[in-house]
Amino acid sequence: MNEPPEQRVMIVGSGPYGLATAAHLKGWGVPFRIFGEPMDGWRSHMPSRMYLKSSPFSSSISSPAPGRRLQDFRAEEGRAPGGEREPVPVSEFIRYGLWFQERTVPELERVAVRRIDREPGGAFRLLLDSGEECTARAVVLAVGILRFAHVPPELAPLVADGLVSHTADHVDFTPFAGQRVVVVGAGQSALESAALLYEAGARPTLLARGACLVFGSPPQADRPAERPLRERALSPHSLLGDGWQLVACTKGPAVYRYLPDRVRGRLLHTVLGPYGAWWLRDRIDGHFPVRCGVRVREAAPDGGGVRLRLTEPDGSTRELEADHVIAGTGYQVDIGRLELLSPELRREVVSADGAPRLSAGFESSVPGLYFTGLAAAPTFGPLLRFVSGTGFAARRVSAAAARRVQP
Repeated sequence: MNEPPEQRVMIVGSGPYGLATAAHLKGWGVPFRIFGEPMDGWRSHMPSRMYLKSSPFSSSISSPAPGRRLQDFRAEEGRAPGGEREPVPVSEFIRYGLWFQERTVPELERVAVRRIDREPGGAFRLLLDSGEECTARAVVLAVGILRFAHVPPELAPLVADGLVSHTADHVDFTPFAGQRVVVVGAGQSALESAALLYEAGARPTLLARGACLVFGSPPQADRPAERPLRERALSPHSLLGDGWQLVACTKGPAVYRYLPDRVRGRLLHTVLGPYGAWWLRDRIDGHFPVRCGVRVREAAPDGGGVRLRLTEPDGSTRELEADHVIAGTGYQVDIGRLELLSPELRREVVSADGAPRLSAGFESSVPGLYFTGLAAAPTFGPLLRFVSGTGFAARRVSAAAARRVQP
């Protein structure tokens, strides 16, 4: 006979969304277990010299306990809180995440979850890398973004040959020094990767489908409250930036869920969608070739490198040779790629375009199985693509999971 499931919430993932969920469960007094290496996705899959796209005011991991903001971490290190015009280095954010985990979620178990199955009675069985098996009534998947890295089908066949990679595959670009590297994409990861390649001594070429690159506008003041009153009224500040549209996405993720699928999908890809932070422009303009309005139609190995066939804006085709291609083409949620879920469990999750359909409490169609972070963005909107979404998500999912294990 199977043992009764633990009256605890199991959290799979120890990045900002997993840590925030654990912090809020602790606030509810709900027992939990959380698994994974803290901030591993940030430490092992983000360029060490990159900066966060979000400002210091929007880069804090949510916790009901006071004194856990990025500003508090900086104060403990003896530094000023910083302003809107000072992007956050990823190295600092990683240190902050580890500091947050040590003080807020010391219960973290540094072991990976290998597989999750669903038992006949509805409980979940988790197999850990350590060999331990445990059962639970509620599981929160906070698996981050890496499993959803998207490489276009035109480039995907060359990944196995080592000729194509994703921006998430690189912590250091110095191995590409002297090489011709094509970067495909026009979002933050593509633009910053191209800049870092150039600064590492590589010879990058950036290919973008859009007619031109788009960059954000620099903040008008170092702190939101310093902006003139009229300007604040016309373009109010939010965790995602300035403007009424971003205020709506920040304040209304619960309402966003009720929009038609087609509208939600369009907003998810257009609000804050492909553009670079304002501070990137000077690191790109005039430094290396940027070709806009082109599409990659085919990629083939060529003498140890890659030969790309491109479609130009006028419809003509031309070829481009490179030593390597990096896809800065973002992330697409697809639960079919979550191999830690058993095939049977994956089939039970109702999805739309690969993303799980979630309740107001982040619960999937499988009772007791919750998704947070990027996997929840198709349901709740762009806020869930950023660290600033940890507050909304953690409050909702922790309350729902608490009711599941302690009705």
